[in-house]
Amino acid sequence: MQESIRLPESPEARYLLRLGDLCLIHAQRLGEWTGHAPILEEDIALSNIALDLIGQARGVLTRAGQLGGGFDEDQLAFLREERDYFNPTLVELPRGDFARTMVRNLMVSVLLELLWQRLQDSRDDELAAIAAKAVKEARYHLRHAADWVVRLGDGTDESHARTQRAVDELWPYHHELFESDAIDEQAAATSLGPRWADLQQPWRQRMLDCLEQATLRLPADSAFRSRGRHGVHSEHMGHLLAEMQSLQRAYPGGAW
Repeated sequence: MQESIRLPESPEARYLLRLGDLCLIHAQRLGEWTGHAPILEEDIALSNIALDLIGQARGVLTRAGQLGGGFDEDQLAFLREERDYFNPTLVELPRGDFARTMVRNLMVSVLLELLWQRLQDSRDDELAAIAAKAVKEARYHLRHAADWVVRLGDGTDESHARTQRAVDELWPYHHELFESDAIDEQAAATSLGPRWADLQQPWRQRMLDCLEQATLRLPADSAFRSRGRHGVHSEHMGHLLAEMQSLQRAYPGGAW
């Protein structure tokens, strides 16, 4: 069995791991729809969105490895312990139904479009180049998710109820996305990338605009705070990683 790698304490690498893990774990959940989407077109669309996100994760994880520890993308994707993944809890939650997937995809896509837009101005030329390509993909992902949320929310009684339930269940996890710490502050101070907190207002406004079109109500805020960006995950993360890592753990260094 392949042993886990040990991450160095590099604030720059940690900032990039948060972004790369967001894309990677979100892609893993979207990929679960392959062969199970309600219509063939969505089966293909969700698979393609997942592939776009994996491509983004590959670029960011490769750069993170270069900035801290010298690990490659596969080592960082498959050979870390649960506590060494820094994705927001939002993306590791179970797939749920189609409405839940679209609401979550909307929340993530709005964030990623805003992040990639700002990261095009990063002082890190390689990260800026990754962002220049990724922002175009994020715009498509956002249009796709927003169209479906409006279609479902303003659709039948059943689709509206399911979509509202998804908003109610997922909304409490958005707070974690915009809590700054020393890693965000250093990234902003060195022009590596923006504080995620700086994106909260435009993110919230875009979400409100879409929910209004979808005739969905915004849930009341709660005191609940998740901590996935700090390596403190839900009970679902371990199961996800067990499946995602199984091949690489069983056959160390396997190549096709």
